[in-house]
Amino acid sequence: MENKDIIEIARELGRQLQREDAYIKFNMARQAADEDKELQKLIAEFSAIRAEIAELTTKPDDERDPDTSRKLGEDMRSVYAKIMSNQHMINYNEAKDNFDIIMNRISAIIQKSSEGEDPDTADYTPSCSGSCATCGGCH
Repeated sequence: MENKDIIEIARELGRQLQREDAYIKFNMARQAADEDKELQKLIAEFSAIRAEIAELTTKPDDERDPDTSRKLGEDMRSVYAKIMSNQHMINYNEAKDNFDIIMNRISAIIQKSSEGEDPDTADYTPSCSGSCATCGGCH
């Protein structure tokens, strides 16, 4: 098999992936979140607060105002809670988690096959780091 053959197989995999229900739902949820003006406003506000906090942390300790730091932290947590309770964001995160499961499996099968494992039995094995924030695997 020549390189162009395997690349065409990868392109076909990409086409099949885009037909998957999880992919379609993920894209629909992403579009709905992108079109939600209130959600986008909250995300922009969160980014602005995060930038202010980053700027504040570059100042020497004697120039930092603890009240400002505390207030920015509270504001950031409040805006984050609003973002995460937005139904479009909830739908997006759920759809992304479901799509990530498929992507993890595909990546694991390809990686393990490239290391000599049997492609028919190679699969993704979720491992738990204890942090659900970065996990797309075990629910």
